[in-house]
Amino acid sequence: MVLKFNHPGLLRSDNFIGGRWQGSASGAQYAVCDPATGDTIATVADSTAADSTAAVAAAHSAFDSWRQQPAPARAQIIRRWHALILEHTEDLARLISREQGKPLAEARGEVAYGASYVDWFAAEAVRSYGDIIPAPIASKKMLVTKEPVGVVAAITPWNFPLAMIARKIAPALAAGCTVVAKPAEDTPLTALALVALAEEAGLPAGVLNIVTSSREQVADVVGAWLNDGRVRKITFTGSTAVGKLLARDSAATLKRLSLELGGNAPFIVFEDADLDAAVEGLMAAKFRNGGQTCVCPNRVYVQESVYDAFAEKLVARVQALRVGPGDHEGSQIGPMINARAVDKIERHVQDALARGASLLTGGQRLSGGVTNGPNYYAPTVLGDANHEMELARDETFGPVAPLFRFRDEEEAVNAANDTPYGLAGYFYSRDVTRIWRLADRLQTGLVGINEGALAAESAPFGGIKESGYGREGSRYGLDDYMATKYLCQGNLA
Repeated sequence: MVLKFNHPGLLRSDNFIGGRWQGSASGAQYAVCDPATGDTIATVADSTAADSTAAVAAAHSAFDSWRQQPAPARAQIIRRWHALILEHTEDLARLISREQGKPLAEARGEVAYGASYVDWFAAEAVRSYGDIIPAPIASKKMLVTKEPVGVVAAITPWNFPLAMIARKIAPALAAGCTVVAKPAEDTPLTALALVALAEEAGLPAGVLNIVTSSREQVADVVGAWLNDGRVRKITFTGSTAVGKLLARDSAATLKRLSLELGGNAPFIVFEDADLDAAVEGLMAAKFRNGGQTCVCPNRVYVQESVYDAFAEKLVARVQALRVGPGDHEGSQIGPMINARAVDKIERHVQDALARGASLLTGGQRLSGGVTNGPNYYAPTVLGDANHEMELARDETFGPVAPLFRFRDEEEAVNAANDTPYGLAGYFYSRDVTRIWRLADRLQTGLVGINEGALAAESAPFGGIKESGYGREGSRYGLDDYMATKYLCQGNLA
């Protein structure tokens, strides 16, 4: 099915470099496929190191002019961008749903969520305050100012193709940085549409540049940025393995990094919890985007005394989920992004069953009817999970909820923290003293307390341990794109 939009200019296939839409230097293209059918949606530029270097040159050339723009002028352009994103919500949502697979209702929510960061940082652009330091002697004035770090390279994932790139570009532009961006190879069309709207909003040439590439070309495209001293910051959302590679290979030029990496989120249900609220919280946190989010609960710990009751309620809710193509209005779980994703889910489930898990619902690939496509997997609940299973150590990134039993609080906390990752954690309890103990003891950057939906543009998002460093969103998110400068003026007396 051909994509048709109310705004036909949103469907782009070329790179955007220095204010011009252009093909790759090699002339090569690659196919973007619909995960629901496997059919080609569009072909886009398959870039090379020459393209990514050209993007840096354009961003570097535009940097001085953009950084010198008064903050209110930058904010005005970002606000126009925000208004255009909201104006074209339906087109953008349909594009997200088609290339990523998530249901339309969720795709519309992603547009609103991504736009909220653009709006937030338009306002934060004029709040980049410095400080005056009380001088130790009368003849000195001591001040602190903040300035943009320079050219920022943004590398984004496929699971939120609009929100993740908006969450990186908006603070960079607000701070006065210029940007080179590379969206995930599976979902470049949404990012290209977002850049087209930024161009329409009046962003000057060279301030925002984007290149697309296939999986085979990623190392060359990103490698050119890692080796280029003009790129002063890398912001990346993706796997811990790739984050470590970026940290290692950017060390030669000492770039600043913001790394939002893998997670292994625990979700703890205590016997004093409101079980209905806990089930609803888990449904929101676990099955959003088909379980393909970095903050999805990967290990569900349920206290023994309420385990059976919780499992029964959860299974009933999961069995009621409707699976189908993202563009079917009734769908609640769409296809997984590609065959590799489904293979991993299947491997985790089979490993868990072989190691003693019980299958409470789901547990198989789906085909036939509305799910007659290559990448569907049934929403699944596994009982009697244990820490010998692969899914206890590695993100499944799919609609699989494994239930672990625990006896007491100490056991639950120790199990929750027994991972090298530390992005998100959740727990449900009505004991106020336990709430503050757990909030303090969970080793994660985000904690959901009787709540399954954590993210907001006004809150800092990021992890600890091998889940990365840096924060996105909130007033703290602007600081990641700014350098602190100390000014000392003497001989004043």
